[in-house]
Amino acid sequence: MSAFDPKPFLANLSQRPGVYRMIAANGEVLYVGKARNLKNRVGTYFTGSKAHAAKTMAMVAQIASIEVTATASETEALLLEYNLIKRHRPRYNVTLRDDKSFPYLYITTEQDYPRISFYRGPRKLPGRFFGPYPNARATRETVLLLQKLFLLRPCSDSFFANRSRPCLQYQIKRCSGPCVGLISVENYKQDVDDAIKVLEGRGAELIDDLARRMEEAAQQLAFERAARLRDQINGIKAIHSTQSVTRNVTEDIDAVSLVSRGGDHCVSIVFVRGGRNLGSSNFFPRAGLAEESELLSGFLAQYYLGREAPGEILISQPIEDADLLEATLSERLERPVEIRSSVRGVRARWLEMARTNAEIGLNMRRATEATTTEQLQSVAEVFGLSTPPKRMECFDVSHTMGERTVASCVVFGPEGPLKSDYRRFNIEGLAPGDDYGAIRQALSRRYARIKKGEAPLPDLLLIDGGPGQLAEAVSVLKELEIEGVCVAGVAKGADRRPGQERLFLAGEEHPRILPPDSPALHLIQRIRDEAHRFAITGHRARRAKARTHSVLETVPGLGPRKRRELLRQFGGLQGVVRAGVDDLAKVHGIGRKLAQSIYDTLHATG
Repeated sequence: MSAFDPKPFLANLSQRPGVYRMIAANGEVLYVGKARNLKNRVGTYFTGSKAHAAKTMAMVAQIASIEVTATASETEALLLEYNLIKRHRPRYNVTLRDDKSFPYLYITTEQDYPRISFYRGPRKLPGRFFGPYPNARATRETVLLLQKLFLLRPCSDSFFANRSRPCLQYQIKRCSGPCVGLISVENYKQDVDDAIKVLEGRGAELIDDLARRMEEAAQQLAFERAARLRDQINGIKAIHSTQSVTRNVTEDIDAVSLVSRGGDHCVSIVFVRGGRNLGSSNFFPRAGLAEESELLSGFLAQYYLGREAPGEILISQPIEDADLLEATLSERLERPVEIRSSVRGVRARWLEMARTNAEIGLNMRRATEATTTEQLQSVAEVFGLSTPPKRMECFDVSHTMGERTVASCVVFGPEGPLKSDYRRFNIEGLAPGDDYGAIRQALSRRYARIKKGEAPLPDLLLIDGGPGQLAEAVSVLKELEIEGVCVAGVAKGADRRPGQERLFLAGEEHPRILPPDSPALHLIQRIRDEAHRFAITGHRARRAKARTHSVLETVPGLGPRKRRELLRQFGGLQGVVRAGVDDLAKVHGIGRKLAQSIYDTLHATG
C-alpha cells in the first residue's frame, strides 16, 4: 500500500476546532487528538520540529489515512476526544489501564432513619455522596469512624425493616438502635447532621455546637447524654490532630504530580476531602506519543471527564489547555473547578507529597517489571517458547464432596492479572467429584468461544492437576482444532507443599520438577494460586446461595407473602414439613390445590 501523502489532505483541511484520528492500514486507530485549529495542528505532524521527533516519526510511518470531525467549539472537541480514546484505546494516546470508579460514602438523607454506607457506581440515587475516596479501605474506615462517633446505622433497608430486637451493632455501641425505636427521629436526624458536618470539613463549628449541647445536658442533669457529647468532641478533636497539615483548609482538593523516567510514567494523586488527607493513588498511563506536559494534560482529561472532580486541582506543572479543561469540568458539574500549578504553603506541600509518591510508585513498578520480565523469560525457556508469553490462562476446579462444582479461568499478561478476562463456569450434568469431566466441560465452553473470536488464544495454558487433567485439556483443544497453545498440568508435590510442584507436558513421560528458586516456578505458583482462589470463591458463593434457598420457593404459585405466612403459622420450615394437607389449607391465602402442591413438593424432596 502506498504511503500516506499529507499535502492534498492538509490543503483541503478545515481550520475549525475538532478531533482528528490517525488510522493504520489495518483500520487500527493509532492516535486521537483534539485541535483548536485542525489544519495547523495536524500539519505539525508532517512539518517542523515535532515531525522530526522519534516518537512522531514512528507513528507517522504507520498512517494510512486521517479522519477528522469538526466541532462547534473546543469544549465539544475535548469531550469527543475523551469518548473516542475511551472507545478505541489508541496505542499512541495517554490511556488509563484501570477505569474502575472510585468509592464514595453515601447517606440516604430522605429516610426517617438514614443509612450510612460504602457506595460505588453512578451517583443518581437520592441522598448525599461524599468522596471520592482513594480506595475502598479509606471509605470503610470513614464509615466505621462515623459509626463510632454518631451511632448511625450501616444495615440495608430490608434488614432494618424486619428487626424485632437490636442487632450486634447496637450491643457493641456502633448503632443507636433506630430499627426498634430506641432513638427518636429528631435525635437521630441530629446525629446525621453532625456526621455530615464532619464530612464537609466543618469540624470546628461542630465542636462548638457539641460543647454548647453538652453544657445544656449537664445543667439538665442528663449526664449520660453529656458524656456521649463529650466523647464525640474528643473523637472529632482526635481526627483534627491527625490531620494537622490540613487543619486550615476545608475544601475538596486533588494534588496531581507526574514523574517520568525513560518511557515509564507515574501520576500520583493525593486526595484531600473536607480538609482531611485521605491518602493517594498511583496511575501508570501508557503514552506512546507525548511529552510530559501533553501527557499530564491527556491524563487529566481522561481521568476527570470520567468522574466527579473536586473544586480545586493542583498540578505539578502547567498544561497548555488548563483553561479549556477548567471550563468543561465547571460546565459539566455546574460548579467552579479550578486547575492550579503555581501554589505555596500547604498546597505546595501536597504537591510535593504527590511527587514523592509518584517517584516511589515508579521505582516499585520498574522493579516489579524487571522481576516479571525475568519470570516470563524463564517460563519461555522452561516450556520451549520462542518468545516470552504475552497471555497465560490457568484453570482450576473447586467443589465440596462434589457439591456445586465451579471451574475458574484466570488470565495473566506481562503486566500481571487481567481480571476483566477472568471467567467462572458452573459445572452441571456430571457425577459428583468428576474433576476430569469438569475440566473438559469448562475448557470446551471457554475455547469454543475463543475460536469464535471472543478472546485471543493464550500462549500458555496451565491446568491445576496431573496427567489426567492434562489429557482432557489436550483432547478438548484437538477436538476444537486449536493449535499453537502450549499446555501443561501443574500438580502439587507429595505433601502438597509449595516448591514441590510437578509440571506435566503433553508428550513427555516424566514430570519436570523446577528448583525452588526458579523464576518460572514462582510465576506458575502465583497464577495457579490465583486460579484456586477464584474457583473456591465462586464455589463458596454458589454453595451458600444453594443452602439459603428455601424449597418453598420452588412451589408454583407460592409467592413471598404466602411463604412468610406459612412459616409464621407453623413456626418454621420443619413445622410446614410436618403439617398435613388439611392443616396447610387452613392458612390464609392457601387453597386446597396449593396446599396439595406444597405437600407434594416437600415430601418429594424427602
